[in-house]
Amino acid sequence: MKKSSLLLAVTGLLFSFVTQATAAERVRVTTNLGSFVIELQRDRAPLTVENYLGYVRSGYYTNTLFHRVIANFVVQGGGVSPDYKAKPTNKPIPNEAGNGLKNLRGTVGLARASGAHSGDVQFYINVANNADLDPLPTRWGYAVFGRIVEGMEVVDRISVSPTGSAGPFKQDAPLQPVIIQKAELIADPAPAPTAAPAPAPAASQPAAETPAGDTSLGDTPPPAESAPPPQGSPPPQ
Repeated sequence: MKKSSLLLAVTGLLFSFVTQATAAERVRVTTNLGSFVIELQRDRAPLTVENYLGYVRSGYYTNTLFHRVIANFVVQGGGVSPDYKAKPTNKPIPNEAGNGLKNLRGTVGLARASGAHSGDVQFYINVANNADLDPLPTRWGYAVFGRIVEGMEVVDRISVSPTGSAGPFKQDAPLQPVIIQKAELIADPAPAPTAAPAPAPAASQPAAETPAGDTSLGDTPPPAESAPPPQGSPPPQ
């Protein structure tokens, strides 16, 4: 009996460690208009998530702007200082737009220039469903790597900021600067269970759960050459 209890306790502890290790990473972005939380989807966009977290951990996003705001489309920022100068970045990363995540309202993606693999630091948040940013067999898309799980009302507030010309931007720049005060990695709030549940019979195992708002695009990678970006897509950085 004691051996069974000990085995159950050890199994539960191991299950707890595994649950914590696989918990989704979350980043809180604090702005002068409020804060929101991004849940990162490393399982679908490992390169993009690691790239983004590298900038988060280094404090890169502190005191940068949401420099592009279009109501019912996107808000974009992360690479421009309050004096409207572009900050130095690391090398661009490969485009992970073929990962099955779509540009739905509340999702977060990596902005890029017209080149397929030109994304580095700037990110955008979809405030509407933007199918034109998804990949097609004939064109590259924009890689989604996370979703807003808290504070979408703050993103909506940013998205209706009055805009115009500011610095080098001829349009769509908030007339009252929207400043990212900090971006920080936070612990997942869900507590890990203390004991492992009994395994289900093999025949009744459920299918893997798909993240909310996600529709698979299949395993076929995007084409090797970049097509022109869709009208209204995130601009060059």
